[in-house]
Amino acid sequence: MEKIPMTVAGHAHLETELKRLKSVERPRIIEAIAEARAHGDLSENAEYHAAKEAQGLNEARISELEEKLGRAEVIDVTKLSGTSIKFGARVTVVDEDTDEERTYQIVGDLEADVKSGKVSISSPIARALIGKKVGDSVEVATPGGARAYEILEVRFG
Repeated sequence: MEKIPMTVAGHAHLETELKRLKSVERPRIIEAIAEARAHGDLSENAEYHAAKEAQGLNEARISELEEKLGRAEVIDVTKLSGTSIKFGARVTVVDEDTDEERTYQIVGDLEADVKSGKVSISSPIARALIGKKVGDSVEVATPGGARAYEILEVRFG
């Protein structure tokens, strides 16, 4: 089984979601099913069918999270260092065309959130940055065409 790299924060977030699904959502759905059963005929009971569907979705997400957490390779980025870009690095780049600066953190696929500056290690920008150093230029194929970035800063933690 292939390991899934993730940061300590990303792992904690998934564990929190799993705990909530098991301890809050699962009992709430069981209660809804019991309440809907009390209404009688299940064949025409929309509340019952909705609750059963919610139960299926919840259990599927629980299974998915347990599987991913079981394969997680948690990497503490505060213990990383160096000058070249690797998993966990926070990288500040400048767009060579627009002079717009952006900072990205390279994280696991499950943690990616572009709005908060977290890019997946398998994303085009992360793949272009891995192994590079401050002062290097990279070209990234984006949906809007190729973009050139210069690396301004690399830091960990």
